[in-house]
Amino acid sequence: MTLRAGLIGFGLAGRYFHAPLLTAAGIELRYVTTSRTQELASVHRDATALDSAQALIARDDIDLVVIASPNPLHVPQARSALLAGKHVVVDKPISITATEAQSLADLARERGLMLAAFQNRRWDSDFLTIRKLLQAQRLGQIVSFRARWDRFRPAIADRWRERDEPGSGMLYDLGSHLIDQALCLFGRPDWLQADVFVQRQAGVVDDGFEILMGKGSLRISLGVGSLAGPGDFRYCIHGMQASYLKQGLDPQEDQLRAGMTPLDEGFGIEPREQWGTLLSTTSSQRETIPAERGRWLTFYESVRQSIAGGTAAPVAADEARNMLELIEAARRSSRDGRRIVF
Repeated sequence: MTLRAGLIGFGLAGRYFHAPLLTAAGIELRYVTTSRTQELASVHRDATALDSAQALIARDDIDLVVIASPNPLHVPQARSALLAGKHVVVDKPISITATEAQSLADLARERGLMLAAFQNRRWDSDFLTIRKLLQAQRLGQIVSFRARWDRFRPAIADRWRERDEPGSGMLYDLGSHLIDQALCLFGRPDWLQADVFVQRQAGVVDDGFEILMGKGSLRISLGVGSLAGPGDFRYCIHGMQASYLKQGLDPQEDQLRAGMTPLDEGFGIEPREQWGTLLSTTSSQRETIPAERGRWLTFYESVRQSIAGGTAAPVAADEARNMLELIEAARRSSRDGRRIVF
């Protein structure tokens, strides 16, 4: 069975993430909504450009609609596609509120359709390595998990993510990834306290945040800064037997933007100098941990299996709703200056 897809949006996510991953997974990319027709033809010559999401959703020769448009458009476009009988993938975050995510999940179930949120960072090299270490209990009982995504970007770009619109800002952008990863590893926390802030001059949406969560004796710290220089750890995890320290970012985004495909031999492989270190808590022993190969392609391979065989979506809308509940809680905590207890 050939799975046929239409892609709404050909910006950064559509052009460099979804389109190459779809084709590498053996999904036929038939239509793309974009005004950059020449650019589309140069990289996906078999895909046809359309001028609107409505025109794409109305096509009767596609099975899957992939939504990579600005966040405020996710819900109306996903709802229209589901009502038209299409399976749907929505770039993160699937919606702006948890209530909206739940309504989409309910609609997909009623229609017997697959609905998935594109949380690709579950298949980052470093995160797959961390999951492997925790599953093997190499660190013992985890008492502290710290994840950061700092950059030095003092200039405010002219793009929708930095305008005062619903769903803009770093909490919805990079926060969606960090919170989703924490939920994957540890589940729902007992409480959350957050500071969501603007540091750059003339900034109108949050460009950084600090979130502290607790689950029993475990403390989870997630943070993003837009005025932070290099050098901090990406992940810092402490357990009763060992700690794991890791710098650097998964290479897949840079590789896709440089023109590599997910099927290239070196795709998803982190350079050795970025590998993390395992440090024993009871001795001076240090161990360099080889990084797992990053594999965003797994997401769309799982989408194919879900549609063809009725298996679970790779990231269900219910999981996306859980992540959005924490984003909403972080915003309330920061606004009110208080801890949110679940």
